[in-house]
Amino acid sequence: MGSNSSIEWTESTWNPVTGCTKVSPGCKHCYAERMAKRLKAMGQTNYRNGFQVTLHPHMLELPLRWRKPQRIFVNSMSDLFHEKVPRDYIVQVFDVMRRADWHQFQVLTKRSERLRELASELDWPPNVWMGVSVENDKYVSRIDDLRHTGAQTKFLSLEPLLGPLPGLDLKGIHWVIVGGESGPGARPMDALWVVDIQRQCAKAKVPFFFKQWGGVNKKRTGRELNGQTYDEMPRRQAV
Repeated sequence: MGSNSSIEWTESTWNPVTGCTKVSPGCKHCYAERMAKRLKAMGQTNYRNGFQVTLHPHMLELPLRWRKPQRIFVNSMSDLFHEKVPRDYIVQVFDVMRRADWHQFQVLTKRSERLRELASELDWPPNVWMGVSVENDKYVSRIDDLRHTGAQTKFLSLEPLLGPLPGLDLKGIHWVIVGGESGPGARPMDALWVVDIQRQCAKAKVPFFFKQWGGVNKKRTGRELNGQTYDEMPRRQAV
């Protein structure tokens, strides 16, 4: 499905694939899994398989029909680099993003090894931002995999942040998002972890976006850090 998004760092979502499987601790309380089950119960055709990985070729050209330029989060309900998504289908998604050059597309994966494996086979137009999720220091290798892609804008989603990330190597990284887990069973995020990452970004001159503190009621906890809101976005990269 394609729709307006309440996610703070994007404007719309586009899901040519739905469904996923868990690969690391950040997946434990997956919001997309909860939502997919709810949409299946509501009779939404695209979620007839619940949270099983499902391709939706009829959704591929949807962004080409959106004439207003916007930031679009690709596969908010899946992972484009899941092993069950064929290489040729990923290439088709990238082709649509290249053709819809008036939009900015934000692609995010936890499967950085497959991203790195396929990176040389993909077209990397300047309007495609590529990111990896890193929830604790066990998964910082995903950042190195990201660096090996041809994406002109590379970003990190440190959400849900489940531990400190001291000494991040931010070379070649153009944007960092930090957020706490929200919803049922949300695990706490230490403020010191967030402050340290913000300081690292400031030192490296990397734009920093603080999405939320999270918790069971994320609206109540808000998204201010040290009395201010961080909404920094990536600077336009030279083509």
